[in-house]
Amino acid sequence: MAKENKIRTGIFGGSFNPIHIGHLALANYLCEYSELDEIWFLVSPHNPLKKQTDLWDDSLRLELVQLAIADYPKFRASDFEFHLPRPSYMIHTLDALQSAYPEREFTLIIGADNWAIFPRWYHSDEIIQRHRIMIYPRPGYTIDPAALPPSVQQVDTPLLEISSTFIRRALAEGKDVRYFLHPAVNERLTR
Repeated sequence: MAKENKIRTGIFGGSFNPIHIGHLALANYLCEYSELDEIWFLVSPHNPLKKQTDLWDDSLRLELVQLAIADYPKFRASDFEFHLPRPSYMIHTLDALQSAYPEREFTLIIGADNWAIFPRWYHSDEIIQRHRIMIYPRPGYTIDPAALPPSVQQVDTPLLEISSTFIRRALAEGKDVRYFLHPAVNERLTR
């Protein structure tokens, strides 16, 4: 299949512990204002660079993503990494996705904070050589677009500084954070 005829799929990987409006607004912006046709929210069972102690159950995090994106046709929830060896290394995930879905051209979506530590990622040089990467801004991280490899592009997206850690802490304290979450996610977490 010719490259120009492939479905341009953004891979937005993360713990989504839980998914919040910052994730959704960023993905919505990228679907509407970049060359991506769709975005897959790739729920990660375990990020090798993060502690697993605060990680909610895989099935709950996947369910919350499904609830949050149900009404937007350009989004898809993916448990693809649940079926791969753990820990999940992005090079293995991207290669397996490309093999399983040859009709798609995948682009890895990461924040500037992850780009700053990208050399620590497992086989980061191979990811850059074999796959496209899209970097969105994060407060406190500057990227020089002229220094980026050809397969890597910086995108200028709105900044919404919301973290899943903040959401988890607020919920544990009994705070009402309904406007930080998709209504279906808020309902599921507070019932």
